[in-house]
Amino acid sequence: MTAPVLSVENVSVEIGGRALVEHVSFSLGPGEFAALIGPNGAGKTTLLKAILGQLPFRGSIRVNGRMGYVPQRLNFDRTLPMTVLEFLALTLQRRPVAFGIATRVRKSVSAMLERVGAGALLHKSLGGLSGGELQRVLLAAALGEGAQLLLLDEPAAGVDIEGEAAFNDLILHEVREHGAAAILVSHDLSVVADITDRVLCLNRVLMCEGKAGDLLTAETIARVFGGGKAVYDHHRPVPHTHTHGPDHHHGH
Repeated sequence: MTAPVLSVENVSVEIGGRALVEHVSFSLGPGEFAALIGPNGAGKTTLLKAILGQLPFRGSIRVNGRMGYVPQRLNFDRTLPMTVLEFLALTLQRRPVAFGIATRVRKSVSAMLERVGAGALLHKSLGGLSGGELQRVLLAAALGEGAQLLLLDEPAAGVDIEGEAAFNDLILHEVREHGAAAILVSHDLSVVADITDRVLCLNRVLMCEGKAGDLLTAETIARVFGGGKAVYDHHRPVPHTHTHGPDHHHGH
């Protein structure tokens, strides 16, 4: 049996005496693409940051391989005189880019950008990129020279629908062709239904887990989101078919 790329066991995160995530357990194998859904404030970004090692937690998190992370947005000074080449080179070489970029690093950066269909951005100013272009660069950085686990926190936020579709296709290609495992945080449930295999329903606790086709029902969504208007879907309605009920299996 193939070892999990990610194993989360009984993980809880508490900040300032407030429980943000409680007793969450699940695992992901190579090539599995899971969506993490839930209302605002449910703990989705908190859980990703715990997996990344950016927040203290109780429980166990094991990652087998390199992680890549695409945030919802990159906060930086857009007047900073930095090219895409220089930005990506920062992740690949120890010496400051001001002292030059090694030929090997230039070739690696070019290959990283070509992989996400953004080869033409190599010498562009980072601050001058459109939202969609910047997200491709961030995906290139996350993939690096071979990430086994991708953590994607609403990576297409602020990108137009066509750009979002292209971006999602890129992620799906990485999962399918390169065997990466991925977790996508998204509020767009039509995207979740289209591209992910599994759904993790989080509202501080893991309320349900299972196949996207089984869980994306009106009943489950109302239970996870509290029946409010927390979910906006700009493509098509979420299917309202009845199922035998959500799968409550919480991993190993």
